[in-house]
Amino acid sequence: MSVSMFDEALPRGERDGVGLRVGAIIDRGGEVLLLEAHSTGPLPLTRKLPGATVEPGESVSVALIRGVREETGLTVTRIGHHIGDFDYLSPAGKPVRRLHFAVEVEATSPVVLSAHANYLWAPLDGELLVTPSIRGILDAYRDLRTH
Repeated sequence: MSVSMFDEALPRGERDGVGLRVGAIIDRGGEVLLLEAHSTGPLPLTRKLPGATVEPGESVSVALIRGVREETGLTVTRIGHHIGDFDYLSPAGKPVRRLHFAVEVEATSPVVLSAHANYLWAPLDGELLVTPSIRGILDAYRDLRTH
């Protein structure tokens, strides 16, 4: 499904009460950019992909470009394949669907963080310390890259 098809489906998601979020896979020669949150206690931190909440009236593509820029300072130049999505409940108990796309950026540095403690470029075949849902997205992306 193309980004424009997701943009067309967006009003239905808003009407159905499902919040939409987008995530970006930024690849630097087989390594992907992962963000680390600030520590909030004794639980081990998991890493996440850059992204954003799709605001009311905003397109999926605009939210994706905005989210990458806000969270990393990087400029998206191309939105590629839709890699996959998953559903979850927000901390407030509301349903959320997170859509993931491979993107290309103008340059992979400098990464300028606005809301995260740290970032790293992690090899796709290494230990990523991500949630099982994100691991599934990254596995699908790795499979796409190798075929």
